[in-house]
Amino acid sequence: MAEVKLSVRELVEFLLRTGSIDSRFAGFDRANEGARIHRKLQKAAGEGYQAEVFLSETREVDGIPFTIEGRADGIFQSEDGVTVIDEIKTTAIPTDEIQEDGNPCHWAQGMVYGAIYAKQQGLPRLDVRLTYYQIDTDEIVRFPRHFTQEELDAFFEGLLRQVAPWARRQLDWDTRRAASLNALRFPFETYRPGQRALAGEIYRACKAGGKGGARLFCQAPTGIGKTMSALFPALKAMGEGHGEKLFYLTARNTTQAAAEDALARLRASAPELALRSVTLTAKEKACLCRDAEGHPACLPELCPYANGYYDRLKTALSALLDGGSGCFDRTVLAETGRKFSVCPFELGLDLSEWCDVVIGDYNYLFDPVVRLRRFFDASGDWLFLIDEAHNLPDRARAMYSASFSKASLTEAKRSLGPGKSALKTALRKADKAFLEARRAVAELAPRHGTLPAEAAPAEAKQTSLLDAPEAETAFALPEPLFAEDGTVFFRELPAGLLKPLQALTAPLQDWLEQHPDAEAHTALLDLYFKVQDILRAAERYDEHFTAQLTAYGSALDLHILCLDPAPFVDASLSGGRAAALFSATLTPPGYYRNVLGCPDARAVALESPFPPQHLGLYCLPSISTRYRDREASIRPLSDALAAMAKGKVGNYLAFFPSYAYLRQVYEDFTARYPDIPTLAQESGLDDAGRAAFLARFAPHPEKTLLGFGVLGGIFGEGVDLAGDRLIGCAIVGVGLPQVNPRQEMLRRYYDAAPGGTGFDYAYRCPGMNKVLQAAGRVIRTSEDKGVVLLLDDRFARSEYTRLFPRHWGHLQYLQNTQALSEALNAFWKQP
Repeated sequence: MAEVKLSVRELVEFLLRTGSIDSRFAGFDRANEGARIHRKLQKAAGEGYQAEVFLSETREVDGIPFTIEGRADGIFQSEDGVTVIDEIKTTAIPTDEIQEDGNPCHWAQGMVYGAIYAKQQGLPRLDVRLTYYQIDTDEIVRFPRHFTQEELDAFFEGLLRQVAPWARRQLDWDTRRAASLNALRFPFETYRPGQRALAGEIYRACKAGGKGGARLFCQAPTGIGKTMSALFPALKAMGEGHGEKLFYLTARNTTQAAAEDALARLRASAPELALRSVTLTAKEKACLCRDAEGHPACLPELCPYANGYYDRLKTALSALLDGGSGCFDRTVLAETGRKFSVCPFELGLDLSEWCDVVIGDYNYLFDPVVRLRRFFDASGDWLFLIDEAHNLPDRARAMYSASFSKASLTEAKRSLGPGKSALKTALRKADKAFLEARRAVAELAPRHGTLPAEAAPAEAKQTSLLDAPEAETAFALPEPLFAEDGTVFFRELPAGLLKPLQALTAPLQDWLEQHPDAEAHTALLDLYFKVQDILRAAERYDEHFTAQLTAYGSALDLHILCLDPAPFVDASLSGGRAAALFSATLTPPGYYRNVLGCPDARAVALESPFPPQHLGLYCLPSISTRYRDREASIRPLSDALAAMAKGKVGNYLAFFPSYAYLRQVYEDFTARYPDIPTLAQESGLDDAGRAAFLARFAPHPEKTLLGFGVLGGIFGEGVDLAGDRLIGCAIVGVGLPQVNPRQEMLRRYYDAAPGGTGFDYAYRCPGMNKVLQAAGRVIRTSEDKGVVLLLDDRFARSEYTRLFPRHWGHLQYLQNTQALSEALNAFWKQP
């Protein structure tokens, strides 16, 4: 029989944890100092004190072999010669309120370690001591208890008997899962062209595994059925024992829905399939109880789903595992949450440990703050499927970057009101440092059209939060890499700003703990999180980052920017058995392999499954959309769009590099071609606005509709307008990101790397990715037919054509709009 392996902590917390979810501030940062405090106490205990002693025992209970293991904080001999197991805990509870029986899990951990050690060493009796370290006062409270080996062993055995039914449930499920996955067949009669090749690549990667995890990059054209082609082979590999759990990670909700649909298709085709899947949804969306401002109210006195959550958790889990369909999406979790009065967000996280497939956002694996520590604090036999992987470079950079604004200090001090305190003193010092740094930045990089500081009128000079004027001193900034128009970049971190933020942490924590109901609590808690975010980023800071200071008006913003996420993505992927990263646009593969830390990964590009004659592909290289040529390009662009829209009645989209450019052409087009119905994307559309926009692209249109959208925006990818809901799109420009100091720093970074790929990595590759994604909106199925119009002379240059997919080999370059109209007429006449 398969072995059940649990850590001591997992065992006791699953069985004995009770109480509520409580998100009120409790000194998060200092709680994370537990490891440091453990080391401090262990070192102070002397030579005879054994620290971090690994203990493990395998024993069979109710026919189930269990292996329970963990590290005892300390083992030593008392003065009377009795062996003592020391269990160390940090706490913010006041010393006089610390109770011996305050948390049964604490005693249980020590007693399990004691049972294992006493049995291994043949000790007839053994003591367990709880050592509580009060983090505010540094006081230590100790509670010893005396046990015989028989008492400890009986307690340990009792825990294993309690968990045995849960273990039996999982072992039986694993057996059913393996058998049903081995019997699973592809849910369609035939594979689409390219599907079998993609499935084969992913199956081989999952089966191979290896140290650091096997890596595969796969570019598969839109319409090939990537989701099923990835899930099916990964599940087959799991059925053969190559992978314990599958994580399907996405950048958008639409691709999460695609994964859910694919699993539903598999279940429908194989009713006997034993497969549990859970979709993790952000707390803000999953929450059933919100405060007056609409935020999750995760306090037991406010939320009935948080109050007593752990008392009801196992009941809810049993209901889902024994009576559920195996598909635990957002709706099911919400319904279960209401039925059993448990938080659906936390329920999804706890349920994930019992599921075979976990669907969620990239951040559950890659984000250093919110990643699933229950799985990824150590390596596991995990399979990672990374959908729409072209989004991962920018998402990963954002996850490892952080920002902090001087305005946060201003708002915090104002929210405190009058009076003196340690927190106000720390705020003043931090504010002073940011004020001085702002002046230094203004001197180093004056904004265009502004006077040097010494020549500025008195009323324009910066005011501070200081209660009284203080003598100004020069602020020492590191050597700048770039300084222009209020922005300065540095290779080194500006330590003069980080030190006062570090000094702010302790008094800020003290205030938050002492004033939980104060009106200013929300503002100061927000400040605390911002300070922690920037300090955590500073701890990660190395040659893959740059620091940015930007001064504008009275403000100063500090940014720690991750330029190269490769080592961090690599570390995350190394925690699993295998990772398959796939998308319709992973060109060139070398760019994605390097930026995502997988230089040696296998990369494959599959052919388009659709007949090339179904896609009319045209370019007008006579049009330049460079910024200096935009005014001159407006009328030619309108004419080209009109020619496309007049080619055949239907729905079309035109994508522009910016809203400003879009509005310029839109105004000209609607004035000159009022007979063609149009629709323009507005900035900041919510889900309802997005749905309303797409609803206009109805099937079987009787009139032409031309939509104007932004390249790389919400309609440029992740939108599935199959059939005649969209029969053509025009792409204005090559999609290059706006030239700005940040992009230039990215360019510099990769220019200095081997190969000197700065412009490609900062501009050309991200730009062409947006182009290819937008073009992919047109042909979604084998029956679709449509046109793509490329409007920019750079599409004819070799540095861009080398990035074209192979199925663009029939692209036609046309001289003018008249030639375009003729080509379109001929295309639509084809059967």
